[in-house]
Amino acid sequence: MKHIRIFSYILFLLTQHATAQVILNADGIGNTYELINSVLAPGNNVIEAPDCSHTPFGRHIDEIFDAELNTNVFRFHIHATEDDDRCINTDRQRNEIKVYDKSPDNLKAIESETVIYKWKFKIDAGFQSTPNFTHIHQLKSVGGLYEATPMYTLTTRKGTPDKLELRYAETSSQVTLKQTDLTVFKGIWVDVTETIKYGVSGTYSLEMNKVSDGTSLFSYANNAIVNWQTGADFVRPKWGIYRSLISVSDLRDETMLFNNFSIEEVAPLSIDHIHADEARIKISPNPVNGTYISIHALPYSYNAIRIYDHLGKLMNHIHTTSNTLDVSSLKSGTYFMILKKDKNTVSSKKLIIK
Repeated sequence: MKHIRIFSYILFLLTQHATAQVILNADGIGNTYELINSVLAPGNNVIEAPDCSHTPFGRHIDEIFDAELNTNVFRFHIHATEDDDRCINTDRQRNEIKVYDKSPDNLKAIESETVIYKWKFKIDAGFQSTPNFTHIHQLKSVGGLYEATPMYTLTTRKGTPDKLELRYAETSSQVTLKQTDLTVFKGIWVDVTETIKYGVSGTYSLEMNKVSDGTSLFSYANNAIVNWQTGADFVRPKWGIYRSLISVSDLRDETMLFNNFSIEEVAPLSIDHIHADEARIKISPNPVNGTYISIHALPYSYNAIRIYDHLGKLMNHIHTTSNTLDVSSLKSGTYFMILKKDKNTVSSKKLIIK
């Protein structure tokens, strides 16, 4: 049974090739809305900002240079008293970017797809949350019975101490899957990887690490979770600041930084491909007791190696043509190694570290 489960993991964890990857990076001061729209919905508008209610301020998303990342980043502004929700709702305020129905198909997740979302964010050291909700990311259905309720939400909440919560809804009722002290996230850049297999037999994982040294700040994984709401047409990601104004006295004017947005659809390997590669590719020793492994991949030619853990987290991505690989950084467990030639997957192999 364990062997069967491992092979079922491979079907969605490993990729023959990326069917689509879209990247949005800040590129410098000016034309920020135009840049975002050109990537997430060319010729259309994915910005949900409170510009209409706070016209003297102007655009609520701009770009600045960040010395720590040594690159330009997106800065999202939200104001406690002037801003609302697009001049529609006054009990909440929103400054978000999104994927929606006018976005390219490869940005809209559909049932049976596996999608990897990546981004970086930084909240201010003095960041304040409401006791109601302060969302910074959502995966939200479009169409169906429950499109009003986000399927996954990252939200901050005032408390003792303030919390970062991962919220989930299969239907119209949300539950908290995991929460942690928000303090460790304040004033630092955080790298996020969210991997989701969409469907009634879905999988989900979330990894949030400190950019400066890779320290894990938050993680969650579930290999048996319903990731499709009844009747949905597709699922879209959203990022930004969306917060309640019911307790406006708890809030202040905030800025939040984002960058390096990535949406990547991945295509699973077939069982036949896996069995063929298992027979042709040799790793020695395997299981591994030492520091190095030797890869015997003829007749394949590769120039990069990716190693994933059993939850689908990318553990290592090395550009190399060497047939010797240092695996000393990997803890004991089962991994899956992908040999790449440029953008194409040429082979796969299960790797066991003792």
